[in-house]
Amino acid sequence: MFYTYVLRCSDGNLYIGSTGNLRRRLVQHEAGRVPATAPRLPVTLEYYEACRSEGSARLREKQLKTGFGRAYLKRRLA
Repeated sequence: MFYTYVLRCSDGNLYIGSTGNLRRRLVQHEAGRVPATAPRLPVTLEYYEACRSEGSARLREKQLKTGFGRAYLKRRLA
């Protein structure tokens, strides 16, 4: 199982990523081992989707990073 996930950073911005192990990846984020989120700790998991393949998780990550995807997340997380 692969996952596309959305974190809310301490500055209020969203971080969108994908992974094969969601728990391990969250631990990496929380420990400051991910350069994109390290200066914006703490982070909280706001949303995730399970995907059948790595390719579909990465595709969904790409979709959520578009204007349409961010609008979807804004409605979903409101």
